[in-house]
Amino acid sequence: MSGAIKRYRFMALVAGVMSLLLWFVDLPVAYLFNNEDWKATVAWIPFVHGWVYLVYVLVAIQFSVKARWSMKKMIWLILAGTLPIASIAAERRVVRQYS
Repeated sequence: MSGAIKRYRFMALVAGVMSLLLWFVDLPVAYLFNNEDWKATVAWIPFVHGWVYLVYVLVAIQFSVKARWSMKKMIWLILAGTLPIASIAAERRVVRQYS
């Protein structure tokens, strides 16, 4: 169980940072500024965010199964990765509960 918690903690923090970059760097540059150089500079963020979120989902499922959580809790944990701060908040809650 310790390894699953560590993997989940790491991926939750990485997914949270990537969500913050997506919401507060990539999206404003893409939709508010009309500068192609800036758009090219941040073009990697959505691609990396997508892969990081996929790994986050797999790690969250693995942790939920090992913790014997219900399907409802597992889905909430997966959905926590969609909002910038929610995955970090969920990580803190999991650590408090299992430490």
